[in-house]
Amino acid sequence: MAKKSWLERNNRKAATVKKFAVLRAELKAKGDYVGLAKLPRNASPVRVVNRCRFSGRRHAFIRKYGISRLTFREAALNGLIPGVTKASW
Repeated sequence: MAKKSWLERNNRKAATVKKFAVLRAELKAKGDYVGLAKLPRNASPVRVVNRCRFSGRRHAFIRKYGISRLTFREAALNGLIPGVTKASW
């Protein structure tokens, strides 16, 4: 499990991105890069990290399912993900 502070920091970044999304889009459309530079750093969507919904892990994140590979494997083996079966040949 990721530290609670990391999860909260990521949530704050996501809220800042949402707050400045409209202003940021307007500035980009105008080509006002000086105005963009004056926005907070966390207003950039690139700074938000994809994290597993259950464990908070950021590496080995599977976008389609929104979870990490470790959580995905456990859930798939327990039959919690419909349509996913263990490969056998």
